[in-house]
Amino acid sequence: MEKKHTHTEATRRDFLKTTGALGAGFYLGGAMTSGNAQAAEALALKGGAKAVTASAEGSTRWPIYGSEEIEAVTALLKDPGYGPIAEFEEAWKVFHDCPFTKAHFNGTSALTSMLFALDLPAGSEVLVANYSTWFPVVPMRFFDLVPVFVDVNPYTMNLDLEDCAKRLTGKTRAILAVHWFGLPCEMDDITAFAKEHDLIVLEDASHAHGAKVNGVRIGNWGRMAGFSLQGSKPLPAIEGGMAMYKDRGDFERAVTYGNYELPNTFPDDSPYRKYQGTAFGSKLRIHPVAAILGKFQLEKLEERNAAGKAQMKKLNDRITQLPGLTTQYVREGIERVFYSKNMLFIDEAKAGMSRENAIAALQAEGVDVTAFTWTLLHTYPIFGESKYWRQMPVLPDAVPGCDQANRQAIQLPYWTSDQPELVEQYGDAFEKVWANRKSLA
Repeated sequence: MEKKHTHTEATRRDFLKTTGALGAGFYLGGAMTSGNAQAAEALALKGGAKAVTASAEGSTRWPIYGSEEIEAVTALLKDPGYGPIAEFEEAWKVFHDCPFTKAHFNGTSALTSMLFALDLPAGSEVLVANYSTWFPVVPMRFFDLVPVFVDVNPYTMNLDLEDCAKRLTGKTRAILAVHWFGLPCEMDDITAFAKEHDLIVLEDASHAHGAKVNGVRIGNWGRMAGFSLQGSKPLPAIEGGMAMYKDRGDFERAVTYGNYELPNTFPDDSPYRKYQGTAFGSKLRIHPVAAILGKFQLEKLEERNAAGKAQMKKLNDRITQLPGLTTQYVREGIERVFYSKNMLFIDEAKAGMSRENAIAALQAEGVDVTAFTWTLLHTYPIFGESKYWRQMPVLPDAVPGCDQANRQAIQLPYWTSDQPELVEQYGDAFEKVWANRKSLA
C-alpha cells in the first residue's frame, strides 16, 4: 500500500529520523553542514556535473507485449472469429468479481453506453470533476444530461465532495468519479454522500486498473463503470474499452445501445430482446485482436502494478522528505496504481524556490521533469455553445482546487521496467537541488 503522506511538513524531530536524505538538518534549516557534500557541489545549472547520468532509453516503454500475445494474435489471423471477446469478458468478470461486463472498441464507447443505460429524464444533472477528461462528459449531450463542473482536492486531483455539496440542486441525479492518474477517489465517502442525497454513482476508471479502496476493486463501487484500454493505459489493448454493471437492466440496455447482434441472448423477459438486428443505432464491438491483448494484459496486471508501485514508492519516499515536495495524497485504505506519470507537487513557500526554478535546476541535472498544467474541462468551447446542447452545462465561477493543482504540479516519468540507477540518481538530483535552493530563490 502506498505510504500515507500529510500535507504539512514533518516536524524536525520526525524528519531527522529519516534516512533518505543526506544532511537532513541542512534541508530543514537551509544552512550548509560540513558533512553535506551535495551542498558544496555546484548545480549543473551553474556548471557542475549532472547528477543523472544513467541512460533512460526504454525505461518508459509501453505497452509491453510478449510471445503469448503474438502467438494468440497469429492464431486468430489464421482462423478469424469473435471467440476471444467472450473469453476476455469472462476473465474480466472473474478478476473483478462482478456480475455483468461488456467489452467495447474504446473507453469512450464504454462510457457512452453507460450514460445511455442511465435512462434519466432530460435535464438531469451529473456532478463531474473539472480536472478531468472529456470522454465521459461530452457524450452527455446525446442524452440530454447536464454536466455540472465541480472542483477537485488539490492534493489528490480527485473530486472534492465539499464542492459537490455546494452544487447540488433538485435536478442532481448522479455523481461521476474519475480516478486520476492511478489514484482512486475516496469511494467510501463518495458512496456515502450519494446515498445521503439519493444519487447514482458512476466511475471512470480509465487510469486506475486494479486499484482498490478498502479492499474493493475500482469499478465495483459505482452502479456502472467504464475503463479505457487504449495503448498508454495500465491495461493496454492498443485500443479498447470495458464497462461493468451491477444491474441486469443497465447491462442489457447498454449492450443494446452498441451491439445489434446480442439482444436475442438476453432472457425471454428482457424488454430489449426485440431490438435484435437493429439495436439503437451504434456498433461498438471490440476488435478480437484487442480482446486477446486485453486478456493477456489482465493476467499480468497485478504483478506489473506491484512492481511499478514499489519502484515509485522508493523514489517518492526519499524525495518527499524535502521541504515543500509531496505526492498525490493517498489516504488510509486506498491502494493506488500508477498511470503514465509520477505526479508531485511543489509548495513554493515551503520549498523556498519557485516551481519554475526548481524544474530548470532539475532538468539541468538530467531529470525528466516538467510542470503539469491541465486544461480545465469547463474552459473548452463546446461546453459554452448552445447549438450543441439542448440542456446547457453548468459552468463554475471559481475552482481554487484546480487552480492550486495547476500552480504546484510537476510530472516525473513512470518507469515501466526496473531502473535502480535512475531511482538513485533522481534522488541525488532532487537532494542536490534542494541543498542549493537558496541560490534558486
